[in-house]
Amino acid sequence: MKGSITDLMKQAQQMQADMQQAQEDLAKAEVTGESGAGLVTVVMTGRHDVKRVTIDPSVLNEEKSVLEDLLAAAVNDAVRRVEAHNRDAMSGLAAGLNLPAGFKMPF
Repeated sequence: MKGSITDLMKQAQQMQADMQQAQEDLAKAEVTGESGAGLVTVVMTGRHDVKRVTIDPSVLNEEKSVLEDLLAAAVNDAVRRVEAHNRDAMSGLAAGLNLPAGFKMPF
């Protein structure tokens, strides 16, 4: 009995270390969102920090409201892509854990 508890504790510690590493990797990941068929792009980290915004010069001739809409759409696209990337990465980590249906990660 003692051996199985020790093994279980080791597995839990390894899972915690794996989870921490996965969260660090996700935070460093960069995802690109875009709008206007690539006229505006936003590069965002897994922590939702915007790293870079690129605006095609042709858009600068448009009205301010058009540029604002394109920028908002690109940011929203980047946020959705970050969320999907993070969700996919975490589901891969949790795949071998045999968690109950509906259990959310991270805890």
